[in-house]
Amino acid sequence: MIGEALTYVFLVIGTAFNTLGIIGLLRFPDVYTRMHATTKMTTFGTTFTALSVVVYAVAMFLGGNSVMFPSLALHTIIAALVLAFTNAIGSHALARGVHKSGCMPEPSVVDRLEGVLP
Repeated sequence: MIGEALTYVFLVIGTAFNTLGIIGLLRFPDVYTRMHATTKMTTFGTTFTALSVVVYAVAMFLGGNSVMFPSLALHTIIAALVLAFTNAIGSHALARGVHKSGCMPEPSVVDRLEGVLP
């Protein structure tokens, strides 16, 4: 019962992050802020969705339904960890490439404190 409720809660949180990321992708003005929105969407939306799969698999295994559910949980954890690392590295590489290419204008968010602080 608690496992099922947690599964639904994590699915709703993951769906909310994915929805907000899509809205950010459509509404933000430049490549840097869009990349920020999509990175958060991928990291948190997929992490919470994967967490719901893990909770469901553990609840099913503890309920005595099947032996294959621990394997499902382990594979989901590995996929979420790999996604978290590759997402951060990939978005950093893309942002650096865009910045170094000079094709895109400067970010629309300007840091006014640059050079003011020691």
